[in-house]
Amino acid sequence: MTRCVLLDTETTGLDPAAGDRIIEIAALELVNDIPTGQRFHALVDPECDIPEEVVRVHGITAMQLRGKPRFAEVAAELLEFVGDGQLVAHNAAFDFAFLDAELARLGMPRLDPARMVDTLALAKARFPGLPNSLDALCRRFGIDLSERTTHNALLDCRLLADVYMELTGGRQRGLSLVAAGAAALPLVSYAPTGPRTPRPIVPSAAALAAHAAFVARLKDPLWTLEAGQKRHLELG
Repeated sequence: MTRCVLLDTETTGLDPAAGDRIIEIAALELVNDIPTGQRFHALVDPECDIPEEVVRVHGITAMQLRGKPRFAEVAAELLEFVGDGQLVAHNAAFDFAFLDAELARLGMPRLDPARMVDTLALAKARFPGLPNSLDALCRRFGIDLSERTTHNALLDCRLLADVYMELTGGRQRGLSLVAAGAAALPLVSYAPTGPRTPRPIVPSAAALAAHAAFVARLKDPLWTLEAGQKRHLELG
């Protein structure tokens, strides 16, 4: 059994080094690349203001985050949920940078970059030169985007789960023409193993008589020798 976790964050800006903070974290568990329904989700008080242009992207205001836990209060639960397996994210370096910055503030170890699986990199390798945003990939794979009116970490994780399965072939895993535990049927070959023996079909006297009576009722039947020769002469 292989376990990994999908991650997504929403933030107050683009640069954790400039003081931008995480305001929402979502994580979904996958086992053998299939969602299990287990999840982690938290809105986080960033202890700073959120610029209006950023609010227009994700729709989360500072007012909505008042009274929510700080990152320090959810860090242990988050780390317990993500465990030590692979962490899958779209543009994963962005999410890792913000998580590392928050962990560093608490004096905690950074995430191992070897755990990072970037679906943006996977998409660029598969669709070079094409738009590979999460929205673009959802449209390409026919994934419903009707609920995505703004960026939302939990919804984005759910969409990313479908995208990740499409990118890795996860939907096809486990499928088999033979039911689990059932014995496969032996292959049967119908190819001839030796020279064929002619098996002529000889009509009975009664069948020949019935055929002759039927032909006799036809006008200029081609089934008789005389009629066949006459038709051949007419056609030249």
